[in-house]
Amino acid sequence: MEITKAEIASATAASLASGAQDLRGAEILVKCLQAEGVKYIWGYPGGAVLHIYDAFYKQDTIQHVLVRHEQAAVHAADGYARATGDVGVALVTSGPGLTNAVTGIATAYMDSIPMVIISGQVPTAAIGLDAFQECDTVGITRPIVKHNFLVKDVRDMAATMKKAFHIARTGRPGPVVVDVPKDVSFNKTLFAGYPKTVEMRSYNPVRKGHAGQIRKALHLLLAAKRPYIYTGGGVLLSNASQELRTLVDMLGYPCTNTLMGLGAYPASDRKFLGMLGMHGTLEANNAMQNCDVLLAVGARFDDRVIGNTKHFAQNERKIIHIDIDPSSISKRVKVDIPIVGDVKDVLTELIAMIRESGLKPDADALGGWWSTIEEWRKRDCMKYSLGSGDVIKPQYVVETLWNMTKDADTYITSDVGQHQMWAAQYYKFDEPRRWINSGGLGTMGVGIPYAMGIKLARPDSEVYCVTGEGSVQMCIQELSTCLQYKTPIKIVSLNNRYLGMVRQWQEIDYEGRYSHSYMDALPDFVKLAEAYGHVGMLIEHARDVEPALREARKLKDRTVFMDFRTDPTENVFPMVKAGKGITEMLLGSEDL
Repeated sequence: MEITKAEIASATAASLASGAQDLRGAEILVKCLQAEGVKYIWGYPGGAVLHIYDAFYKQDTIQHVLVRHEQAAVHAADGYARATGDVGVALVTSGPGLTNAVTGIATAYMDSIPMVIISGQVPTAAIGLDAFQECDTVGITRPIVKHNFLVKDVRDMAATMKKAFHIARTGRPGPVVVDVPKDVSFNKTLFAGYPKTVEMRSYNPVRKGHAGQIRKALHLLLAAKRPYIYTGGGVLLSNASQELRTLVDMLGYPCTNTLMGLGAYPASDRKFLGMLGMHGTLEANNAMQNCDVLLAVGARFDDRVIGNTKHFAQNERKIIHIDIDPSSISKRVKVDIPIVGDVKDVLTELIAMIRESGLKPDADALGGWWSTIEEWRKRDCMKYSLGSGDVIKPQYVVETLWNMTKDADTYITSDVGQHQMWAAQYYKFDEPRRWINSGGLGTMGVGIPYAMGIKLARPDSEVYCVTGEGSVQMCIQELSTCLQYKTPIKIVSLNNRYLGMVRQWQEIDYEGRYSHSYMDALPDFVKLAEAYGHVGMLIEHARDVEPALREARKLKDRTVFMDFRTDPTENVFPMVKAGKGITEMLLGSEDL
């Protein structure tokens, strides 16, 4: 039976009387973001999202940040999410707007960062007809998102946004794309408020670990003769740093962090063996290979951490693996006690069980294990030569920065390459969420947008971007955004005139054939920074490193670009070559 126009009008009037509003899809979208407590959104307008931008114009609770490239919009929202733990939000238009954002989405996906990316789409009637600025957003992003949605009906807008935020932040976090056709953002429907709850039959991530498995882990852990605690980014994502510190301190066991996990346990603590993996410390890697019980927490045994899996399997050890994502357990390395659950919840329960049991580690065995570790430590694998003359060593720049800022509330972002590894090795992170870099995808160009996003979230903190002259040029246009939105970041460019990590591999594996790794025509970074309205500094001598950093710190309200001309021959050591075992390490040029 058909509903008459009069009946529809009567139902509409009744809904409006009950408090529902007749709103456009774009207005509902903005109200959903407000209900989620979103403070910032990074974006770039275009035809398909103009209704959404019009809705933003009419509100004043969410600050929109106009970037200069869509990739930077997603990176900035990503950096914000990494530093705060909140869901980062970006807005791009259809077609090239979305494809420009793909690198940022993939970067967040690989590192499990909670994000919602809203993309414009051509009107629903034009989808599939090769309309102007059309692309298959759902198809393109499917392999690099936790989930994506195409909103075909304005009535689904609020429920879809609720699901998007829920999926992004729960379980193993990740980016969610919401594709909004232009007509859906324009059409009106009754909006009775943002849903308070969400139910998804097909998505119910486990939070609590299995008590029986945790008890098994307890007995195995306390019976260990050579125990080791190996942690990754999952500890930070679940805000479980305090629980990790409690566990390590309670047991007195050695601990290591992956590149993505730095800061979860204080780097200045003696029980911390340093980062492990391809550019990890000798003691961290040797402990990983020679332990008899390994507790893996929120880490995934990736290729840059354990190297060759056959080499890793040569030594027998029992492995306990805690992770929110069941697909990450026994993916590369077979484990003995899998525990699926939120890291914070599982560690809390494990700590309570240890206290309740009254059991203690084997003190004699643990003492012997620590003696072995101290012998490895004596090699001082992070020692480097300052060289002759006044050449600037990149490690010295990072160490100087750490000494100067270690007692301040400081965030360090990096791009990808040698400078990233030096920052990870020589800046001692004692607090979580202070080290922001692209680990899984290894994306050049993230440093400035990350720093920009963090500075908005943490305006009173010091934010440094450690970068190189190659990486920094990939999103350098965002210096304009820094000026417009008054985000005074400090850029520490370790300029060695090479794509340093590429050059290092070419030196070691390709007999010094430096194919296209030398930067032959670099801009004058000082003038470029000034052209963008910022302060530029050229530092060419080691004696000027500390004064330059001090001067930059004094300029609290200015973005400062420091162009440090560093030794072009310096390599990152220790190093495990691709395909080698974790203990088959090159400790310096003498091993080449």
